[in-house]
Amino acid sequence: MTSILERAIARFRPRPEQGSATPARISAAEFRAATEQRLRSLEREVAEVKGRVNGLIFVVASAVVTQVVLKLIQ
Repeated sequence: MTSILERAIARFRPRPEQGSATPARISAAEFRAATEQRLRSLEREVAEVKGRVNGLIFVVASAVVTQVVLKLIQ
């Protein structure tokens, strides 16, 4: 039973690839650069979402103003 369980676990355990492009440890400078890159990407995505939300608010506000004006005219 134990050997079956060990084999099953070994199948899901990541195998160390020889000549792998990703080192097991990275330097502080590499980590800092990777973190900065991810942060910049996140900032771009947040700015895009912010622009979309602002556009949606503008559309809803202008629809409300239009409905109010139409009600006042009638």
